Parts: sequence; structure tokens; C-alpha cells
Amino acid sequence: MATPRSSAGHLLELIRTGRARTRGELQRVTGLSRSTVGQRLDLLFAAGWLRAVPGSHSTGGRPSVLLEFDDRHAVVLAADLDTTRARAAVLDLGGGVLAGDSWDQRIEDGPERVLDRLAVRFAGLLEETGTVPGAVCGVGLSLPGPVDTSSGTVVRPPVMPGWDGHLIPERMRHRLHLRAGVDAAVPVLADNDANLAGLGEQRASFPDCPVFVLVKVSDGIGAGVVVEGRILRGVDGAAGDLGHVRLHDRPDVRCVCGSYGCLAAIAGGRALAGRLSALGVPAGSGADVRARLDAGCPDAGSLAREAGRRCGEVLVTVVTLLNPGVLMIAGDLAETHFVTGVRELLYQRALPRVTRDLEIVTSALGERAALAGAAAMVVEHLYAPDQADARLAALRPRPAGGSGA
Repeated sequence: MATPRSSAGHLLELIRTGRARTRGELQRVTGLSRSTVGQRLDLLFAAGWLRAVPGSHSTGGRPSVLLEFDDRHAVVLAADLDTTRARAAVLDLGGGVLAGDSWDQRIEDGPERVLDRLAVRFAGLLEETGTVPGAVCGVGLSLPGPVDTSSGTVVRPPVMPGWDGHLIPERMRHRLHLRAGVDAAVPVLADNDANLAGLGEQRASFPDCPVFVLVKVSDGIGAGVVVEGRILRGVDGAAGDLGHVRLHDRPDVRCVCGSYGCLAAIAGGRALAGRLSALGVPAGSGADVRARLDAGCPDAGSLAREAGRRCGEVLVTVVTLLNPGVLMIAGDLAETHFVTGVRELLYQRALPRVTRDLEIVTSALGERAALAGAAAMVVEHLYAPDQADARLAALRPRPAGGSGA
């Protein structure tokens, strides 16, 4: 029986991560014999998960053969559902976008309507790419609220009325099967938008950073923390909910969560939009504030810089506690004025040792970050050693006859 470090799934992980690229390297890393490695690889080739490509010539003059994960043997459906905007895409297993779509929506319309519309969009994207429904191996959803990732349910979300406790994976599978013919048992995974944006950005731009923090500042404020390559979710999935840290000098400001003095109610995009409107510059959301900033509106710039400072007050504690290598600002307010305010507070109040090697950057992927993270979440789940081995076992033909015991 294969041990966890010698199974076909483990060999696949070594190949996917680039730690072993040839049969010989797999033998050296695992200590397995040539015949055993060959047997494991036969399973992976039979499943269509690997491809062999010519490598450079070895010292003996014979061309080597490199083993690669075949990222085109299946596709992932990914969606980023924001409070007022939705994005969906069909991606290959390497994260490449094959087709994408975006549209205006209201998350408060509730899960039935939102997920049904999403299933219709997914069906259109599959048709656009000529992808058969059977090629879909999984679905990843990014949601603007706290998610219990073990069940895929949203837990008491302040900006998602009607979603609390809803069985999102079950509903998504049902609608996808009805609208697009996708297997009704397809895995559907969901997580918070900041978590998935953090995962997507870390994988794309800072894969070697051991502690990575992304702060998404749009209408609300949330953080995604990736430590040693894994999302830090906390005991109940509430890690990173910075928007509801209370600033005690503003007890008069009521938040959508019902509390007073929350960071999001003071420095979030919706709060800035309200203040900007009061100054005679119409704005209704963080996206509107960003449009004003891009247009060079002085009032928007002043408000964004002050909001960055207020956010920086909380981030001083975050970077002191976690000591990240990268702090990335993402979302609607990820621009010069806001980031300047964050920098001012961090360098003023945090110890030099904490900020000495800290990179403060803005999003590289932009609106694609959560989609990339959602796709990565699905792929890394389905092709992790244990899951890969279970899926391979399910693909093997059962022997004819016998008692079946």
C-alpha cells in the first residue's frame, strides 16, 4: 500500500510544484524504485493529468523527458460576487482565463436570484469556449462576507441579507446542472473575497513570501492573510475582518453591522462616498470615490488620504503581530492618496524592526485577484495528494465478478 509520501497523488504534487520534473528526480526525492515510480505515473497519465515534453539533452546525449501537469485536461468555473458587481470566468487549471464576463448586480437580491443568474452566465461562458459540461472539475466562489469553508455557508454577513446559513454549494450545483448540464456532484468551494484575493495575489506575484497580507478597501474593509502558503482563517473563519475593528474616538458613527465606530464605517468606500456627497460631489459607493480620485478631485484625495491614515491605525497592530513581508492594498481605494495615508501611520507608529523589510504595494491583478484565488483554491483542493488519490481510485475500473467485499 502506498504511503502518503509515495502515492501517485504525492508524485503529482512534486511535479505540479516543480520539485521534481523527471522520473529520475522523482526516484531521488521519494526513494521509490524505478518500477514503482513508473506504476504511479501510469495512473496519472491514464487520468490525463500529466503530459511528457522533450527536455534538454543529458550528458549522455539522450534527450530527457520532462513531466508536466496538464493544465488543459479540465476547467474551473470561478466567480467573484461583490455587493454591486459580479465577475465570472472559465479558467484552465493553471489559472489562465479562457473566457470571462462581468455585470451589475445587487448581492442583497439574495442567493436564489444571484446564483441562478450566475449559473446562466456560466452556461454562456462554457458555450463561448466550446467546453463540454463534463470538463468542469470544480467551482470556486468569492463572497463579500464571512464563510464557513467546511460547509460553504455564509455566516451572519452584514452586507448580504438573506444569505445567512444558506447552503450555497448545494444551490450552485443544482442551478449549474439545470442551466448548463454540469455534473450535479461537482465540487463547489466558497470563501471570503479578501481571502481569495490574497491567495490569488500571493500565488501570482509573491509565491515565496512566507507571510503575506492583503487588505481590500472598497465599500467595506477586509484582509486576507496567507501564511506559509495557506490562508489563515482562524477558528471560525473570521480572521481578517478588519472593517469591524472599533475606533473609540468615533463612537457616534453607526456601522451596517449595528455597532458604532467600526473602521469600515469611518474609512470604507461607502463612508467616503457619503462624506464626498455632503461636500457637493455626488458619490454612492467606493467605485464612485475611485472615479473621482482618478479624475483628480481634491476633496476625494483629501478624504482618501485621511481614510488611509485611519486604516493605518489598525494595520500597525496587524503588521506588528504578523510581521509580514508584503502588505498589499487592494480594492477601489488602492491608489496613491489612500496608500500614502497608510504609509504615514505605519512608519510613524510601528517599530523599525517590523517595517524594515516590509513591502507596501498595491494590487497587481486588480479585479481578477479574487477570480484567480477562487480558481487556485479549487485546483489546490482537488489535486492535493489525498484528494488526488481518492479521485484516481474512483477512476479505476472495478474488477469483474467477485463478492465486492
